[in-house]
Amino acid sequence: MLTGIDAITYGVEDLAQCRKFLGDWGLRKVLSTKHSARFETMDGTEVRLRPHDDKLLPPAMETGSTLREVVWGVKNKRSLDALLKRFSRNVSFTEGKDGVARITDPNGLTLAFRLTLRKPFSVYGAVMNTPGSPQRVDEPSPIYERATPIQVGHVVLFVSDLSESEEFYTEVLGFQVSDRYPRHGIFMRCAPRGGHHNLFLLKSPTGRPKLNHVAFTVRDIHEVFGGGLHISRQGWKTQLGPGRHPISSAYFWYVNSPCGGLAEYYADEDYLTENWQPRNFERKPELFAEWAVIGGLDGITRRQKTDK
Repeated sequence: MLTGIDAITYGVEDLAQCRKFLGDWGLRKVLSTKHSARFETMDGTEVRLRPHDDKLLPPAMETGSTLREVVWGVKNKRSLDALLKRFSRNVSFTEGKDGVARITDPNGLTLAFRLTLRKPFSVYGAVMNTPGSPQRVDEPSPIYERATPIQVGHVVLFVSDLSESEEFYTEVLGFQVSDRYPRHGIFMRCAPRGGHHNLFLLKSPTGRPKLNHVAFTVRDIHEVFGGGLHISRQGWKTQLGPGRHPISSAYFWYVNSPCGGLAEYYADEDYLTENWQPRNFERKPELFAEWAVIGGLDGITRRQKTDK
């Protein structure tokens, strides 16, 4: 059984700039050399950086800075052995001496599988007070000066062939469909029980595969705001947020990432089980965001950014 995203690797054009971004983003720096860097989230999910032309990197699905590998954690050796048996007939399958198995998805993205190295964690988000049912008594709600991401929650990709990619992730890897934009996009989770999605596949408008974003889980809506305001004060540009997704219920904040695509803070997504029935949605702006702030909030004034 897959447990979630264990590690991601970016191939980047400006290693120094990406080091700064991940530090500002709230990740813990574990290793930094002239030619690489490694950061971790609170639960030990690895975020790795290497120069985009490093020969140690898997092939890229697009030019420039982008995601080069996603490592999926596996619960136990029995589950890993079952995966390896399932992969054995795939022409792209390789098994390294380090115990990491690799396979390439239909878009050219390398996927790796290992016994999970993520650590258990214990965090608490803010509780809500509702009329007649106060849950937070004699205690103010938290204010965060910055975010400390807990884990890498999901990856979003533009794909060349949506049907082919869906078949690969469901039939070969065993992913579960959560919800759909028919003919346009599909939300998927890597196990029957878990957050709304670990992977979101979107039909590419150009026909070419591309990274859209990598999403980092934080505690609650207050940490989404604290992280977004901090990243704004550090000079990084918000694309959209704060806002809220009506499909997954999650609060979000999207920032342009020098590592490739966007980086997202998010919190309070729906938790699904095997009893969940996938829904179909029309792809339209109000279903992407119930509400959202274009360009973000200024970290100093705490007001919406303007061009003036």
